[in-house]
Amino acid sequence: MNWYAIYTKPRSEKKVADKLETIGIEAYCPMVTSMKQWSDRTKKVSIPVLPSYVFVKLTEPRRNEVFDVSGVVRYVFWLGKPAIIREAEIDLLKEHLSQDYSSVIQTALQRGDKLIVPSGFFKGQEGVIKNTTNSKIQLVLESLGILLTLEK
Repeated sequence: MNWYAIYTKPRSEKKVADKLETIGIEAYCPMVTSMKQWSDRTKKVSIPVLPSYVFVKLTEPRRNEVFDVSGVVRYVFWLGKPAIIREAEIDLLKEHLSQDYSSVIQTALQRGDKLIVPSGFFKGQEGVIKNTTNSKIQLVLESLGILLTLEK
């Protein structure tokens, strides 16, 4: 059995993961609790760490069963084949999301520098800085194939 990444319709990640679980497919949607501010109130909400992505663990012959769930758009492909996510990367996500974290703040970083994320969701992951501003760092995590934006 392998972990695969699937792309979902916007804001459907949690629903898709729940529906996949009900049909017997192991699914993981990494979520984090965040404070959301409206004009009249502040509330804690769960938001996906990777918007529009859900990870599924299944065998090759069962791969098409995910399309029985509404909200699933397609598999994420890498080099012409469905991207296989290593078990260690899924475990790393689960481990770091289960812990409390603090903001990642760095200074004097430049484009092209390599950076190991010191804390938070992706602690220990190495990435290459794509862009920096006063309050944001865009970091490419090649092993996960994602662009991560770290904010102060």
